[in-house]
Amino acid sequence: MDTENLTPLNASLPEYIPGLIAVVGCDGTGKSTLTADLVRHLQKRWVTERRYLGLVSGEDGNKIKRLPLIGSWLERRLAEKSSKTQSMSTRAPALWAALIMYGFSLRRMANLRKVRRLAQSGVLVISDRYPQAEISGFHYDGPGIGIERVAGWVKTRMAKREIRLYQEMARYRPELIIRLDIDIDTAFARKPDHDYNELRDKIDVMVKLTYNSSRILELDSRAPYREVLEQALAATYVVARDSQRKGVLSPHASAPPDIREQHP
Repeated sequence: MDTENLTPLNASLPEYIPGLIAVVGCDGTGKSTLTADLVRHLQKRWVTERRYLGLVSGEDGNKIKRLPLIGSWLERRLAEKSSKTQSMSTRAPALWAALIMYGFSLRRMANLRKVRRLAQSGVLVISDRYPQAEISGFHYDGPGIGIERVAGWVKTRMAKREIRLYQEMARYRPELIIRLDIDIDTAFARKPDHDYNELRDKIDVMVKLTYNSSRILELDSRAPYREVLEQALAATYVVARDSQRKGVLSPHASAPPDIREQHP
């Protein structure tokens, strides 16, 4: 996998999106669980919403699985084809696949703009995943077509346009990124249906990302979940308070929520 950095991001001054917190990490770190629990606790004090800034969510995959007769088979086939196309170690995608990938990147840009407007309205937004422009690969939430592997002027031009999309997205940084760390053996034990080498590659890449020098809180996802949630809540509480998010019961909160009863 070629992890050569893309063109520099800092040509224009990046800006934070107040009240936006992104949770990132390899598969198996518990991103979806943590984002859901953060929203559940925080919405007791602030207007809080969860948003997905990846490509296709686990919920979408579950909907495909529930299709009569062919659901499980179709979901496996789509996942297999998607994994091969997204891997930067494979050859360049076919033109039709590159067009679809570019469409996904356009949709991701549109979703980020919606999140930005939502946060600007005073809502506390918890994002599952976040786009980056440092390393190519949809697996890492970066550009998917891959300027490093394409040939021909059509796909090369498309790949360059996609890079510019991600560089534009990277200009808008979350106020806080919570990165969930994990080792390969734990990740594979939690996700035995995933490819071992692909998981290891994701872990290696995720720890290198800076998200355009965003503020990052590193949490060990192997720790007891209650500890992970407590640390994440304490950090998100500070962001919500300091960015003056819309209150639900009162405009100011005096202490982070106590989760001991909910998570023994």
